[in-house]
Amino acid sequence: MALLMEPGSEPLTEGEKADLEGIAAIKESAAREYKEQGNQFVKMGRNHYADAVDCYTKAITQMGALSAPNPDASVLFANRAHVNLLLGNHRRALDDAEQAIRLSPSNVKAHYRAAKAALALNLLPEAVSFSRRGLKQDPANEELKKFLAQVGALELEQFRQRAKVKEAVYTAKDLTTALERRKLRLGKAAFQELTGVKKPELDQMCVLHWPVLLLYPEVMSSDFIEDFPETDLFSQHLDVMFSASSPPLPWDESHAYTREAIELYCQAGAETPLSKSETLKYFLEGTVDSKSLQDTLDEEDGEHDTGSGCTVTPSSEGSAKWIRVKEGTTLEEALQHKDYIIPGIPVFFVVSRKSSFYSEFKAGNWSLP
Repeated sequence: MALLMEPGSEPLTEGEKADLEGIAAIKESAAREYKEQGNQFVKMGRNHYADAVDCYTKAITQMGALSAPNPDASVLFANRAHVNLLLGNHRRALDDAEQAIRLSPSNVKAHYRAAKAALALNLLPEAVSFSRRGLKQDPANEELKKFLAQVGALELEQFRQRAKVKEAVYTAKDLTTALERRKLRLGKAAFQELTGVKKPELDQMCVLHWPVLLLYPEVMSSDFIEDFPETDLFSQHLDVMFSASSPPLPWDESHAYTREAIELYCQAGAETPLSKSETLKYFLEGTVDSKSLQDTLDEEDGEHDTGSGCTVTPSSEGSAKWIRVKEGTTLEEALQHKDYIIPGIPVFFVVSRKSSFYSEFKAGNWSLP
């Protein structure tokens, strides 16, 4: 009997040939039946999609060894790809659609389903390729035309996004390098409820421009300087803010905060410096997902020289201390103090020698709420 023949052997008699033809006919009939059952299960809705996949799989099994061309088997794989797409099994759908194309390159539905699966897997070049190959088979296919246009638009947007990410990474790396060269240390951002998310910028002359927050600890009011070049002296900005023609601070009823009476301080020792990778991640926040950078960047901790023009006053917050910032120093010099860690952006505290609060502050009896 043909059923007991060794694989690869040829039938020797007409009877054996007839047996093989009969078996083939039975399998073909079973495959058609399973295919129709699968089609019915698809029409019955999502609760029966798994049954449809099972039927198409049984139909494919009945086909035996598959070699191209085989349009009937191609339809079965394309049908199973369709159901896998409906189920969200995009990788299986792509595999089935590719098999369908191999067995029958003219199967336009197989190309369309391969393209849809590739798009779902974010394989945009492959989705474009499958769409174009399908249109070669059927140039008038409107579904494929619309899909190709959609994928083309997504591909363009993805290209633009990659360019944006690349630019953001370059900018963040330049800022991180600029801080390293200046021996500046960055800490966790603070006071963003007052300033929003602000970051320094590096101009074409490699000068850092910082947003700077000025706090008045006596009343916890604030001023904000959007652009404070690192090369500027503090006196340049204070001369403008507290000039004789400027109105007094709205809460300063005693007019204690005059140009000649104010002093500037920053707090040191209250922050932990960010590592190099954390600094880069901070500069990327709001522009690009920087999670992938965390495992590839070496964490570096630098030693920093003491900046000039600063004196230190003890603070009541443990190891934290207040650093007096002299008006004749530049912003860069103040930020380079060995104990100062920039809390996201530079923050300076303004007090007045004419105020009763001054003695309390200088004695170290005030701390941030």
